[in-house]
Amino acid sequence: MLDPLDPAVIEAVVRAALNEDRAFDDVTTLATVDPGLEGRATFLAKEGGVAAGLDVAAACFRLLDSRCRSTPHVQDGDRFTRGDHLATVEGPVRALLQAERVALNFLQRMCGTATLTRAFVDTVAGTGVRVLDTRKTTPGLRDLEKYAVRCGGGTNHRRDLAAMAMIKDNHREAIRREGRTLAEAAAAIRALRPGIAIEIEIDRLEQLEEALAAQPEWILLDNMTREEMAEAVRRVAGRARLEASGGVRLDTVRAIAETGVDAISVGALTHSARALDISLELEF
Repeated sequence: MLDPLDPAVIEAVVRAALNEDRAFDDVTTLATVDPGLEGRATFLAKEGGVAAGLDVAAACFRLLDSRCRSTPHVQDGDRFTRGDHLATVEGPVRALLQAERVALNFLQRMCGTATLTRAFVDTVAGTGVRVLDTRKTTPGLRDLEKYAVRCGGGTNHRRDLAAMAMIKDNHREAIRREGRTLAEAAAAIRALRPGIAIEIEIDRLEQLEEALAAQPEWILLDNMTREEMAEAVRRVAGRARLEASGGVRLDTVRAIAETGVDAISVGALTHSARALDISLELEF
C-alpha cells in the first residue's frame, strides 16, 4: 500500500505551477475558446512505464476550474504499456487547455521517476537489498519526487536534514578540526535529538572502525569498489546497516547488491530520470 501524498502538498505545488505558467491568464485560450464549450481529454501513454502522479495531474484541472472531473484508468504504481489510457478529465474546454502543460509536466516527470526506480528495483530483485532515493531532488518538488520513487517500489531515505542525522565527509573534517571523535559527535547528536537515527559516511575501509565506535544505525560506503564493500560487510558483521552509494548505474547495481550491503542509494532516481512520453488528447 502506497503512502499517499498529503493533499495540502499537492495543492500548494500545483497552485504554484499554475501561477508560474499564468494559466488563469492564457491569452490564446481565453480569446479563442467559448467559455460554455465542454469536452474531455485523455492522457495517452506513448511508451510503457509505471504510473505516478495521477492525483497531481487531476488537481491541475480541478484547481483551475472546480467543474473539471478526472477519472483514472490505472492506479499509481501500476505498470502500463504504449497506447494505454492513463486517465480522462472532463469539463470546460478552456480549463482543459489552460492546465494541459502543467498537468503533463507533473505526470511525465513523476512517471519517469517511478519507471526508472522500478528498473533498479527489478534489477536487484531476490537480493533483499532496498533501493533508496536521496535528497538530490528538484527544489520545491521533493515530496512529489519521493512519492514517485515509492510508486516505483523504491524506499525513501531521509526526507530532510531533520529527519535523520548524517555525518558526511565535510562534517567529519569539521569534527576533526575541533579535535573531537566521531563517537563524541554522535553523542552530541543523540543529546540534541534523542532517538534519532545516525548514519556515518566513509570512503575508505580504514575509517570503518572509528565509525563503528560511534554505534551508528547506518554506515554509508561512498564510492567504494565491490571488493571493499564486501570486506566492509564482513567486518561490520551486522553491527550497523550498510548503504552503498556513488555512481550507481543499472548495469552495476546487481553486482553491488550481491556484496551483501543492506541498501543502495541512487541519486539518479530523482535528478536524472527521463520524462516519459505522455500526451493529452482532446475530445468532444
